[in-house]
Amino acid sequence: MRFFLKSKVMLLYQAQKCWLILIYFFCGFGINSSSGIEVADFSKPLLTGADQIEKYLPYLMNKRVSLVVNQTSMLGNTHLVDTLLSAGISISNVFSPEHGFRGDADAGELIKNSLDKKTGLPLISLYGKNKKPQKSDLEKTDVVVFDIQDVGVRFYTYISTLHYVMEACAENNLELLILDRPNPNMSKPDGPMMEPEFKSFVGMHPVPIIYGMSIGEYAQMINGEYWLPDSLQCKLKIIKIKNLFSRNIEYILPIPPSPNLPNQLSIDLYPSLCLFEGTVISIARGTLFPFQAIGHPFLKSQYFEFTPVSIAGMSKNPPFENKICYGTDLREIQSKKTSELITFDLHWLIYFYSIFPDKEHFFNSFFEKLAGTGNLRVQIKEGTKEQEIRKSWAIGLERFSAIRKKYLLYKNLDEQTLYTPFVYKKAKSNKKSIFYWLKSN
Repeated sequence: MRFFLKSKVMLLYQAQKCWLILIYFFCGFGINSSSGIEVADFSKPLLTGADQIEKYLPYLMNKRVSLVVNQTSMLGNTHLVDTLLSAGISISNVFSPEHGFRGDADAGELIKNSLDKKTGLPLISLYGKNKKPQKSDLEKTDVVVFDIQDVGVRFYTYISTLHYVMEACAENNLELLILDRPNPNMSKPDGPMMEPEFKSFVGMHPVPIIYGMSIGEYAQMINGEYWLPDSLQCKLKIIKIKNLFSRNIEYILPIPPSPNLPNQLSIDLYPSLCLFEGTVISIARGTLFPFQAIGHPFLKSQYFEFTPVSIAGMSKNPPFENKICYGTDLREIQSKKTSELITFDLHWLIYFYSIFPDKEHFFNSFFEKLAGTGNLRVQIKEGTKEQEIRKSWAIGLERFSAIRKKYLLYKNLDEQTLYTPFVYKKAKSNKKSIFYWLKSN
C-alpha cells in the first residue's frame, strides 16, 4: 500500500512537470497568462537600470548632467561616466559618496574636491566638508543621475547620500534620474527600528537595519513619507531593474561596493558584524578579510588570531594596528549557503560580550547610532536571549513593512512565477532556464 501511494505521488509529480513544459512552449518566456502567472526564463539576463541605456540616453540628450556615482557605476566593463561621454552627453560634474569616486578611500575618511585625471571633470565630494550638493554645484545642471550599488543596510551611508541629493534636487527644482540596481538584502526587513534621538549620517530615517528595498524603492519612500525637510518632494524618474524574477535572490555583486566589503561573504555578514564597530572588538579591518573575522587582543583563549596592519586604499589606521587579535574566523564557520546568511544575526555580538573580560568597557558611544536604539545595549548587558530581543522588534517591523509595501517596484515576484529561483548572479553568465528547474526537481 505504501509503495502504491508513493508511486501515485511520483506519477502526479511527473505529470505536473509535463504540464509545465507545455506551458513553457505555448506561453513563451516572460508572458503573462490570463491567470496572471508568469513563465519565468532564467536565460534572460538581469539588467540593472544602467544596463538599459536605450531607456535613458535619449532623455539625457541636449541636457547638462550631473552624476552621483562611484566605482560600482558600471555598464559591463565601462564606467557610466565614460559611456555617457562617448555618447555625446554633456556632463557638468560628478558627485562622489563615502569612499570616493574610485572607491579607494577608507571608511570615514574625508574626501576633498578634485578633478578626475582621466576625463578632467570636476569631482565634488559628498563625504567631506559638505554632504549635500550646493546650489552653486548645480547651476549648470538640468538633471542629476544617481547610479550607486547599495547593500540594503541602514548604516551603509549611500542611502544618506541619496537623501541629501534628493533634498538638493527638490530645492533647485531638478529631476533625479535613478538607475536602479538590486541589492543583496531585498527580501525582507529585519533588525531594530531607528529611533529619532539616534539620528545621524549612519541612520537618517525610521527604518530597520535591513530595510529590504532597492535604492529606487527607497527613494520613493523618502518622497512618499515626506522625510525631506519642510515636506519637500523630489522629482523622480526611475529606470527599473529588468528580469528580476524574485526578491529572494542571491545577487552576487560584480564589483565590491566599498574597500572593506571585498567579497560576497563580507557583504552577507556586514549587517550583523557592523554593530561591533560600536564596541572594542575588531572586525578584522587592516586585514584582507574584513567583516569576516572577529577578535580582540584580550581574548587569548580563542583559537584564531590575526594582526591588523595599515593597508593603503583599504584601512589606513585600523583598530589594534600591529597587535595580535584573538577570536573567530567566520570564513571557516559560515559553511551555510550564502542566501542563508542574509539575515541580521545577533549571535556573535551576544557571544563576544559574554566572553569579554572587561564588560564595562565593551560598548562605546557609537553603538546606539549603529543600532538605532538604546534598548539593544541594555538587553545584551542583561543577558536577554536573542529570541526575546527579536520579539521586541516585532511591532516596529510590522508597521514598517506596511509602509514599505507601498513603495515596492518589484512586487510579489515569487508568487507570479512557476518556480522559485535558486541563485541569480550577474546575468550575462546565467544560462539557467525552466529546464534546469525541471531537471533538478
